[in-house]
Amino acid sequence: MAATARRSTAKAPTKSAVTTDPPFTIPGMSQGDASMLIELLQDRLNALNDLALTLKHVHWNVVGPNFIAVHTMLDPQVDAVRLMVDAVAERIATIGGSPVGTPGALVKQRSWDDYSIGRADAIEHLSALDVVYAGVVESHRKAISDTEEPDPVTQDLLIGQSGALEQFQWFVRAHIEQLGGTLANKGANTEMAAARRVKR
Repeated sequence: MAATARRSTAKAPTKSAVTTDPPFTIPGMSQGDASMLIELLQDRLNALNDLALTLKHVHWNVVGPNFIAVHTMLDPQVDAVRLMVDAVAERIATIGGSPVGTPGALVKQRSWDDYSIGRADAIEHLSALDVVYAGVVESHRKAISDTEEPDPVTQDLLIGQSGALEQFQWFVRAHIEQLGGTLANKGANTEMAAARRVKR
């Protein structure tokens, strides 16, 4: 599985599952802008739903000397990401769309594969999770740029979420940062490659 492709959400979400022509929208917003924002936000909704599930998967499958620290660190991240999911879904509805949160739609619309690591050492998981966060943060930042002109309210929502996601990535990176300031998974662009770089 290619994590950069997995998390970059480079392709557009499948339009057939997303309301691209809402019957109404926010006063002062054009139908065209609403359609674009709904599609963009559905992609973010899919990415965040996937991230919450991935974090929980790591929480259940982490082992080794750092188990308890990582196991307990991840639950607040899961809770925070689930709140982000709800906020994005409600923004879609506010704009006039119908948020799609079913597992089948997520799998059909996403441009990435499932997280590729099962039971593994805490540092292996964190190294891989850094790659996951890198993709989510990068695509969230692109969405921030894309929403600046049509809707600063949506942009503000995404900016707040990005700040939290970047902080969570910092928590993860603190475990794989070496004394010289470089990351142990430097240069790895897939989850599996990142995990292999730190495998004991």
